Amino acid sequence: MDISLMGFDTPFLQNLHHILEATEDKKSANSGPTPAYVRDARAMAATPADVKEYPTSYVFIVDMPGLKSGDIKVQVEEENVLVISGERKRENDEADEKESGVKYVRMERRIGKFMRKFALPENANVDKISAICQDGVLTVTVEKLPPPEPKKPKTIQVKVA
Repeated sequence: MDISLMGFDTPFLQNLHHILEATEDKKSANSGPTPAYVRDARAMAATPADVKEYPTSYVFIVDMPGLKSGDIKVQVEEENVLVISGERKRENDEADEKESGVKYVRMERRIGKFMRKFALPENANVDKISAICQDGVLTVTVEKLPPPEPKKPKTIQVKVA
């Protein structure tokens, strides 16, 4: 349907109409982001983090309430991308609920996968990374490489001819 015929021809509405048509048209394989991309984007948006720079290191602080260290994964990808990921699961499974007659009245705490990616600076030492999870707070420390020493002038011995 042509929206200009209806008198709604503002650029915003034209773009919205174009997006809606693209999502309805399932024939085009490149019409939008993949489900994996959408899942990862949501996981990253729902995982806030603080980043601090110290003279000798970078520190990444992420709240991880109720998670055990086995539920959290810290990796370095592509030599300079720090990836913090994991999954938060529901405490009680459905079998326990049926046996005890317990049911959720409200579920507001976030569950599911989480992930954050950070591009590390050139002076980050990816061989010296430590991670500690204490009281629901994950602290990842990436040490800095020492600054390169300034080049000293080379003295050449002059020979007598």
